[in-house]
Amino acid sequence: MATKTRAVVLGAGIGGLTLALELHRAGIECVVLEAAPSLAALGVGINLLPHATRNLARLGLEPALAEVAVTTRESAFFNRFGQLIAREPAGRHAGYDWPQFSIHRGDLQQVLLAAVHERLGPDAVLLGHRATHVTQDDRSATAHVRHPDGSSSTVRGDVVVGADGVHSVVRAQFHSGAAPRYTGYMMWRGTTVWPRFLTGASMVRAGWLATGKMVIYPIRDRVNARGDQLVNWVAEVEGPIRDVRDWNRPGLVEDFIAPFEDWRFDWLDVPAMIRAADEVLEYPMVDQDPLPHWGEGRVTLLGDAAHPMVPRGSNGAAQAILDARVLAERLAAGDPCRALRAYEAERVPATSQVVLTNRANPPDALLREVYERTGDRPFARIEDVITPEEIRRIGEGYQAVAGYSRTALT
Repeated sequence: MATKTRAVVLGAGIGGLTLALELHRAGIECVVLEAAPSLAALGVGINLLPHATRNLARLGLEPALAEVAVTTRESAFFNRFGQLIAREPAGRHAGYDWPQFSIHRGDLQQVLLAAVHERLGPDAVLLGHRATHVTQDDRSATAHVRHPDGSSSTVRGDVVVGADGVHSVVRAQFHSGAAPRYTGYMMWRGTTVWPRFLTGASMVRAGWLATGKMVIYPIRDRVNARGDQLVNWVAEVEGPIRDVRDWNRPGLVEDFIAPFEDWRFDWLDVPAMIRAADEVLEYPMVDQDPLPHWGEGRVTLLGDAAHPMVPRGSNGAAQAILDARVLAERLAAGDPCRALRAYEAERVPATSQVVLTNRANPPDALLREVYERTGDRPFARIEDVITPEEIRRIGEGYQAVAGYSRTALT
């Protein structure tokens, strides 16, 4: 009788927890090692696009996600004067079989963690296990771990998967010297309890990088007696890099508010919303050049550890979720080493294309086009600036690269 494959997953983020659920679905044993001593609901908002929610729905998670998320109705594009450029429906409203969810990252992580505990057991995620390096031989791979009390241990499996984020120790072990690439733009993110705006389920992209750009959308509904929402916002401003990559580094409103001081529209008072934020975090807009391969032998990477990308297009989490499905399917098919290389053969080209597209033609490239054609001035009629066909073509081009065009998901 064949021995059952066992995977050791490093990191209990979105990618690592989704992989645990995919492996369980495929009949593969796994344990998740997490460096943090506890898992709190940290971070701010993300969007789960239809290619991501399709996979999560396969795992039976759609009802739990719908309960804590806002089901996105539309993407709306505005210039920095508050003028509407375009609206396009989102998720099921656009004809997909799956919704688009706007959700707090911590809420998503807790939904995934609850499902892992329910299906794999309470010991499937081991906290306080910080991996320092990985070793392997012809028969197994071993994660070497340090604990908060200074002690160390090892955890062995048939494969080790580094899903340990942008500061991945596994990536550093196999790909040393690859420095982050800074785009020239800093990003500030925050959440604010605020009255509903537009449809109450709109994802807004406004402005352009040259003069300040924002992405704004609700991630929790009816958070108080007035029916307000928790609104996630992201501000991107040109400037020197301020510090290393840390998703939870606190930021200050005074450092970026200036370009948005006059963004007072009939549908939203942007500076007031920013100043009322519950928290503000800062992060440099960085990525890293795609790798030709992710691992060797019985070791591979997943998610941000494999393909750190500029956080545009709601695709960081989505690509990690897609990684998890493919990796589980390949491991279920046979020999672990061949499975990891087959997984990389499929996912390295796909994710590399997303990384490079996010640099050159992100989903908000429509804002750049209007900014350049108008010379950063208000327009009388958007039809005189850009045609509906051009708008459609720009949107569908990014969807095709990212893997969530309607054609790709049928």
